[in-house]
Amino acid sequence: MIHTTRRALIGAATALATPALAQDVWPSRPIRCIVPLPPGGGTDATARIAMRRLTEALGVPVVIENRPGAGGMVGTEAVARAAPDGYTIGIATSSSHPVAPIFRRDLPYDPVTSFTPITLLGNTPYVLIGGPSAGAADFPSLLARIRANPGRVIYASVGITTLGYLLTRQLELLAGIEMQHVPYRGSSQVYPDLMNGTVALLLDNPPASAALVRDGKLTAYAVSRPSVLLPQVASFESFGIHGFDAAFWYGLVAPAGLPPAMAARMQQALAQAFLHGPGKAEMEAMDITPAMPTPADFAKIIADDTQSWRALAQRLNIQPE
Repeated sequence: MIHTTRRALIGAATALATPALAQDVWPSRPIRCIVPLPPGGGTDATARIAMRRLTEALGVPVVIENRPGAGGMVGTEAVARAAPDGYTIGIATSSSHPVAPIFRRDLPYDPVTSFTPITLLGNTPYVLIGGPSAGAADFPSLLARIRANPGRVIYASVGITTLGYLLTRQLELLAGIEMQHVPYRGSSQVYPDLMNGTVALLLDNPPASAALVRDGKLTAYAVSRPSVLLPQVASFESFGIHGFDAAFWYGLVAPAGLPPAMAARMQQALAQAFLHGPGKAEMEAMDITPAMPTPADFAKIIADDTQSWRALAQRLNIQPE
């Protein structure tokens, strides 16, 4: 009996010590970062820049894994279901966390309780871009055309659970216009259809569209906030669309239960990489203002945004499906 008790105590002590030891040597192998959208868009590009710097800081590869689907819910669910051992992290966005619960009653994760917030990487403005079927050279002409053809001008989104879709609905309300919606799986899939005229408009972020605008392949009509990449494009406010000034954010999360020390180490490494010097310039060159708040501050941002976007959805009479 005494020997059995001693063996049990030794086993329990070993079990208790194992997580601590695992944290001490973390990371000892590659980390995967799940991006819930396809390659080629702004979310993917931001993730690759951030994970390259995190690789340098942690000393192990942080490998991007694109898991698109359902406006980002497929990849985000994969992060939520992973083990909280520091070897699976994921890109969170304004769409996947504060906005998705507004549209989906059957959301397979809770934006707050299913994750450990690590940090908000940065914010980027929105730009309304159009292709040849938009049929307008500037924003006033575009509004006139849409008003003359209610419900006929087609706009794209990367899914009905995204902030871009919610804001386009808000733009319709504020501008007194009505359009037709076509959802896609990612912005990189929208651009060919914008350029060939299948769809007319997309409310997106400048990193994915600025080069096409500069090359004359797409037209930028207005921005929600001043854009480094599109400095010549006027704001919606300047055209009389008041209160349309939202930004989109990219963040980093892990499954719920990640040891706080791991989250803090990643946040501190990213803050050191991007709040000054070449990393800051690299982010700003993509029209992203780096943020890198603490995990606790990022958690508050998610909670506050969830409340704000839910209020907008109620104003638009949007009910979860």
